[in-house]
Amino acid sequence: MRRAVRLLASRCRGPTGRSSWMAAMLRCSTPLGPIRSREATPARQCRRLRTWGEVRRACKATSGLEVAVAAAAATGEKCVGERGLAERLRLGSLLPDGLSYKECFIIRCYEVGINKTATVETIANLLQEVGGSHAQSVGFSTDGFATTPTMRKLGLIWVTSRMHIEVYKYPAWGEVIEIETWCQSDGRMGTRRDWILKDLASGEVIGRATSKWVMMNQNTRKLQRVSDEVREEVFVHCPKTPRLSFPEVNNGSLKKIPKLDDPAQYSRLGLVPRRADLDMNQHVNNVTYIGWVLESIPQEIIDTHELQTITLDYRRECQHSDIVDSLAGPEVPEDGRTNGAVASDPHVNDQDLQEFLHLLRLSGSGLEINRGRTVWRKLAR
Repeated sequence: MRRAVRLLASRCRGPTGRSSWMAAMLRCSTPLGPIRSREATPARQCRRLRTWGEVRRACKATSGLEVAVAAAAATGEKCVGERGLAERLRLGSLLPDGLSYKECFIIRCYEVGINKTATVETIANLLQEVGGSHAQSVGFSTDGFATTPTMRKLGLIWVTSRMHIEVYKYPAWGEVIEIETWCQSDGRMGTRRDWILKDLASGEVIGRATSKWVMMNQNTRKLQRVSDEVREEVFVHCPKTPRLSFPEVNNGSLKKIPKLDDPAQYSRLGLVPRRADLDMNQHVNNVTYIGWVLESIPQEIIDTHELQTITLDYRRECQHSDIVDSLAGPEVPEDGRTNGAVASDPHVNDQDLQEFLHLLRLSGSGLEINRGRTVWRKLAR
């Protein structure tokens, strides 16, 4: 431990070779207070520190990466509670009860669209990322998405069967959002994962999401029930009583998606998966389907509305060699109206919403890949 502290101190020496005031890389606020004289060197003041946690609290870096890299370089050993460099730098952690996880994200320039706000694909990717971070934080493997020891032994993976996302306000470039996630049982066949998104600055809830995941054999590509062994490994980290991101009765997350009539009013044919669309489970990643679904939305809706809600039912895997057709059409509710979604956002008038049904299918055989529903709110001008 002392070698790590001495290395941190040595990296803070000025051009004369003397220990500066943590000048170039670190500003040190130690148990003895801030450095006020050259005699109170960083190494001398930090000598009392005995754990990685104390080092991290004592040294507030101009670059958090510099502290972590210096500490990691000092020793190859990991202290209790430390699982790796990435997890030490990640802006997330389990909550005190250990049953949910929060992580913060800065919206990057390459994650926004033409209006400088995050795209729904960005939101979906961040949901997937924080779910993976949660799984890693409780000790699940990164070899696949959140696989447990029993799953790896039996060659099992998690795959998405349903995803429902509602965004009430899209974060802009440079803004910071906080995402909380947790998982729980969903019958014998799978699990449910929920998310709540907040604007970190204001604390405002800007979105919610829920999903269902089922277990699949990676070799046979067939679904499999969640065994008791896997349930014991997974659900010890889950709330003991149901906790839902959409607790409202008759909320849209549970609404059945009917099959879109063919021929559809709008279509985009011949979509081809890119190599980059394949994920570590060796099929097209679930976020790619979102982009395909949106390809068939008419341009006049894109110009005058923004996506509020998207629900996708995943019915079949898509491989790199497949060719996909994206079909869309307005959904006509039972009351006969053509724009009939119920607004989850209290600030949105139901009459300002447009609702569409979607179908992704294989071009050659016509087999269903995905059914979807999107709800669009009118842009404020």
